[in-house]
Amino acid sequence: MRTYMIRHGKPSATWGDHDDDPGLDETGREQARSAAEALLALPEAERPTRVISSPLRRCRETAAPFATALGVELIIDPMVGEIPTPKAVSHDDRGAWLRAAFGGRWQEIEGDLDYDVWRRGVAAAVAGYPGAAVFSHYVAINAAVSTATGDDLVMGFRPDHCSIQVFDAVDDGLILIAKGREASTQVL
Repeated sequence: MRTYMIRHGKPSATWGDHDDDPGLDETGREQARSAAEALLALPEAERPTRVISSPLRRCRETAAPFATALGVELIIDPMVGEIPTPKAVSHDDRGAWLRAAFGGRWQEIEGDLDYDVWRRGVAAAVAGYPGAAVFSHYVAINAAVSTATGDDLVMGFRPDHCSIQVFDAVDDGLILIAKGREASTQVL
């Protein structure tokens, strides 16, 4: 069964700003409406019937137009949330930590947890939602894609805001059907 993983729309602030949980700016709200329209335009047999979101505001706000159009409740799942920052990394240093992580492999990320296990957990969570639209984040999408493709690079591609990735959920795993639109610029 098809599962769609959508990156949140353009937030009103980015890491480095001091808003840890920004909502969407006007461009992001328009991107969210466009993503909802694209999902609603899918053939009925392929259209998601459930809406899952990271707990963070930018994802919830991106998911809301689609959930409203379907008339379903938004399900919040922290397993499709943002990559956890190590306790030793300050808010101001998160950007540098992410940039270092982006250049390597999942098992090389320095921190409090095994990020290779984290990425497989993200993929398992997404696989657990067949027939759903899962609204998530740049790194979490890379986690699902890399797990599905067997590639251990942290950043295999750059999903644009409201980019829609298509997976088939099979035997508690993911098969990547299509990557969504890529961003033309780097995150951070």
